Amino acid sequence: MTVTADPKTAGPVWRPGDDPGHRQFVQIGAFDLETGGRLDAVTVAYETWGTLNEDGDNAVLVEHALTGDSHVSGPSGGGHPTAGWWEGLVGPGEPLDSDRWFVVASNVLGGCQGTTGPASLAPDGQPWGARFPYVTIRDQVEVEARLADHLGVATWASVIGGSMGGMRVLEWAVSHPARVRSAVVLASTAYATADQIGWCHPQLLAIEADPDYQGGDYYDTGRAPDTGLGIARRIAHITYRSDPELAERFGRDAQGAASPVGGGGQFTVESYLDHHAGKLVGRFDANSYLTLTRAMNSHDVGRGRGGVEAALATVTARTLVVSVDSDRLYPPRLSTEIADAIPGATIAEIHSDHGHDGFLLEATQVGDLLGDHLAAAAQDRIG
Repeated sequence: MTVTADPKTAGPVWRPGDDPGHRQFVQIGAFDLETGGRLDAVTVAYETWGTLNEDGDNAVLVEHALTGDSHVSGPSGGGHPTAGWWEGLVGPGEPLDSDRWFVVASNVLGGCQGTTGPASLAPDGQPWGARFPYVTIRDQVEVEARLADHLGVATWASVIGGSMGGMRVLEWAVSHPARVRSAVVLASTAYATADQIGWCHPQLLAIEADPDYQGGDYYDTGRAPDTGLGIARRIAHITYRSDPELAERFGRDAQGAASPVGGGGQFTVESYLDHHAGKLVGRFDANSYLTLTRAMNSHDVGRGRGGVEAALATVTARTLVVSVDSDRLYPPRLSTEIADAIPGATIAEIHSDHGHDGFLLEATQVGDLLGDHLAAAAQDRIG
């Protein structure tokens, strides 16, 4: 697995033959998509921590966000471009205690870290590229359901996720209520709002307008839409953080000696965004970014189900809904809407200056909430 971008593959896309790290793989066969497309063969990459018990009732599914993957916990290297994205939450003695729970995380359908996505080979032996079909959040959950079948998990003790992962948590709870005993939805929403779709629109255009995008068929051309993907990441990252944090950390400070006002220099906040853009370009595929962003735009648990409130009213899982007080992309009001519509749901709030990313960065607060919720859910099971 190459961590820096490879012009022959247009980024560090996982390919068969790369060091798998802790990944495991399962073939789930042909898959018909919600909007009418079809994938003749789907591979799912996943990782596990702990052991499924004899009763098969201790499995917990952790759902990653937009640019995450199955590597929830563990070091970088060995096939993984980054360290685990939720370090300190999974493992022996951690809130998701692998001595007690069988923790599972998969790379989502449409991703670029082992699960079938645009960089995967189509039946003609060439990468799917722009031909990869439209994928919805519901499609992703149905693929995860097949993974659960493969693992022998009839019912999840809990399904947990934030942001795009929280969308899948809700879809699991609505579409497979008998298979979800408890759920934790962090910094997410029951439907993609106009504001969220609006922020996504320039990100999509930035990638597609890059001349190196080549209509999405850039693999093995020696060129990739790194500029467009970097711009998309800069736009997105602003929405992930908060105005007070940016003001406190950067203000109007200059990066280096050159003045940004007429002197050819940069503001520090510009350098910060450039840094995060470069990090993503070095580990993610632009076509997957497009595919997964459109999947997020598709999200609406009420579609075809009588509306959001009617859909959420069918949830039977013990549900915890968690907002981040400084989140401007998934503001707390959206969490309140979810909690109000799910019977018996509880709501909590994380305090963070980091905005939306607080669900990733405030590990102590998140860990306490997860530990308490899983304990309560386990007590329900005993009772």
